[in-house]
Amino acid sequence: MSTLLTPRPTATTSLRVVDPRTRRRKFTSALMKVVLTATMVVAAVPLFLILYVVAEQGWSVISLQFVTQDTVPYRMEGGGFRQGFVGTGLIMALAIPMAVGLGIAAAVYLVEYGKGKKLASLVRFVTDVMTGVPSIFVGLFVYAVLVVGTIEIGFGTLAAAIAIAIVMLPIVVRSAEEMLKLVPDSLRNASLGLGARRWHTTTKVVLPAAAPGLATGSMLAVARGAGETAPLILTGLGTLTMTLVLVGERQSSLPQLIHEHAVQPFPEGIERAWGGALSLVFITLLITVIARVIAARFARQREGL
Repeated sequence: MSTLLTPRPTATTSLRVVDPRTRRRKFTSALMKVVLTATMVVAAVPLFLILYVVAEQGWSVISLQFVTQDTVPYRMEGGGFRQGFVGTGLIMALAIPMAVGLGIAAAVYLVEYGKGKKLASLVRFVTDVMTGVPSIFVGLFVYAVLVVGTIEIGFGTLAAAIAIAIVMLPIVVRSAEEMLKLVPDSLRNASLGLGARRWHTTTKVVLPAAAPGLATGSMLAVARGAGETAPLILTGLGTLTMTLVLVGERQSSLPQLIHEHAVQPFPEGIERAWGGALSLVFITLLITVIARVIAARFARQREGL
């Protein structure tokens, strides 16, 4: 009886011993981390090189005079891109409400009201196509319809703003649609269960929950629109002096001035082009930072609730 109660010795494995499969998984994980880190570094090298070259070439041009004076002839020193800064500001001030407002409204329809409808599929298809259309075609369309076509408002700020808004619109729609899809359905069901109407749920629950993503996507679209050149050549046409008129007078822009000064042979004009490029990079960086700050603020407010 005592023999039956005696426990049999069992083989035990020390905790210091690592299983071969565990060792292989650790090695694979470490290898993939190294590969992904190296890939990220390689992808970032061209970006940092571009920023370095633009900053090196354009830093000497940036001054108060560059922002407060209009352009002088290409072979002359001095002058600035005042009309480009003012023109870009006016164009974007008109384009942002059009693109962001229509884009978020279209995304709300696609996600909240258009499920399973043919119109929603058509809108989504057209948006996908517009995302890949070269911006020069947008400029040609606005030129043919608004500048010299049926409406014939002529070259100017409004025509340029409409072209830029069309370029920005598909980016806003696609990004806003994805952000709205990330909102849990439980929030919608809870609001509807409490007796709220569909539009009230959308405006008071869904949109605030997706606000950080909507702000980020909209700002990225703004950064894309601020750097477009091709549509502005056919709509704004450009001018040598600053103008505040929205319709009927030619309007300049920062990307267009950069292009015009970069393609001519005089060193003075090329230097101003580098300065304009650095200014445009700074504006794009500022817009991106603003988008991040807005997204973080909305996130903190949501966590506080």
